[in-house]
Amino acid sequence: MPLNILTAINHDVDYFDKVWEAINKDGCWEDEISNFRKNGEKYFLHITITAVKGHTGEISNYVATLADITSSKEATEKIHQMAFYDPLTKLPNRRLLLDRINHSLAIATRQRREGAILFLDLDNFKTLNDTQGHDVGDALLKQVAELLTECVREGDTVARIGGDEFVVLLENLSEQKFEAAAQVEMIANKILTALNRPYKLGEQEFHTSVSIGVVLFGDKNRTQEELLKQADIAMYDAKKAGRNNLRFFDPNMQDAINSRAETERDLRIALSNNEFQLYYQLQVDRANNPLGAEALIRWIHPERGLVPPLKFISLAEDTGLIFPIGLWVLESACAQLKAWEQNERTKNLSLSINVSAKQFSQANFVSQVKMVLERYEVNPTLLKLELTESMLINNIDSILHTMEALQDVGVRFELDDFGTGYSSLQYLKQLPLYQLKIDRSFVRDIVTDNSDQAIVRTIIGMAKSLNLVVIAEGVETEDQLKFLIENGCNNFQGYFFSKPVPIDDFELMIKCCDNKLQ
Repeated sequence: MPLNILTAINHDVDYFDKVWEAINKDGCWEDEISNFRKNGEKYFLHITITAVKGHTGEISNYVATLADITSSKEATEKIHQMAFYDPLTKLPNRRLLLDRINHSLAIATRQRREGAILFLDLDNFKTLNDTQGHDVGDALLKQVAELLTECVREGDTVARIGGDEFVVLLENLSEQKFEAAAQVEMIANKILTALNRPYKLGEQEFHTSVSIGVVLFGDKNRTQEELLKQADIAMYDAKKAGRNNLRFFDPNMQDAINSRAETERDLRIALSNNEFQLYYQLQVDRANNPLGAEALIRWIHPERGLVPPLKFISLAEDTGLIFPIGLWVLESACAQLKAWEQNERTKNLSLSINVSAKQFSQANFVSQVKMVLERYEVNPTLLKLELTESMLINNIDSILHTMEALQDVGVRFELDDFGTGYSSLQYLKQLPLYQLKIDRSFVRDIVTDNSDQAIVRTIIGMAKSLNLVVIAEGVETEDQLKFLIENGCNNFQGYFFSKPVPIDDFELMIKCCDNKLQ
């Protein structure tokens, strides 16, 4: 039985089914609904519908009661806004912030993920208030609130806790503290850039910046107030450092952030100052004949000396510097292959270079490789690109397309660190690979560890069934070499033969051995 009053309810069919189910079952239904008047004004109603039954127990009619609760709803909302939100910026206030921090602490403890509190204080705000008045200061605070909201991720909290002090609560950061700090640094730097700008305030322009203090949480049992206090202390350190700055409360973490920033700065200088070198680690067959080398990048810092790749490659990937660095490696490798062409002793040596996932996924990577190969006019079959197994987890179709395009011009591919990742054997069968590299972690204990022995035998057997060349890296002892040879591995790389060395040492080694290692 339809009721005209239900046309005021803007809901789907399932909702109305539940309404009638409640009326038929309980004889009564009530709810609060909202709708819009003809002039567009929103209103709220409390509706009660009661079924009236006759002597026979059948429903004879319905009685509907409506009450306009718009005023009480608005009053409740106003009270809520006053209790939990800053009236000027409409951001959460200190009370709501503390509640959200408490909730975030519980989640961080349960999920073992890091969170962070950023305490922000505008630089020179008091000067603006004292010289231009509070109205102008309020206008600035509103603009700052909007900019802060644009800088953070969805789900993060931006709050104003008083005066020119704001707090940003970042949740669901990395499980690793250093990675979480890097995430925070990225967002904080975005805030520093966004707020360090001129503001149009009426007829005047005012320039300000912000000082930020950061505290990470997730590994210690601290209260909301303790965290805010520590972030506040870090903020004052940022002001002491010259304002428009960022400081972490944890001294060790601050040192790590400073070191990262210094390394990034030096890394950019290293590119322009030609501070990189390629070192070459010899690769041989079972008869000790040189097959080629793996080219490994080294950074020769003018003050710190030799910096190994583990110290800067991940940073290069995070900052995008991996693209120019990767191109430099490719250029240098091809230049070396061209130089080797001129000598009978080295003209057939191959050269392997490592390619990062970001570098390989560039839209122009194929054309980049082709261009370098053409420029140096080298035999492309002597260039091997080493990919890690972990790269195969995502975008396998795109990876396959890139590999096939480069295979067409003769470039060969090697799967590095094989056995340590999670690639599907089905994918492995599809990829145009030339060589599998047995990871050093399986070679290290191969003489004494039955599991490593079984894994190595499996990899060698798999490579042969797929018609792939197999090479073992990390070979350091004669016993390791003997086991590998006995089980069908014919190519090797490791300290037993040679450490990675500069090109002059590598070529001297090749020359002295007369194509044979003694």
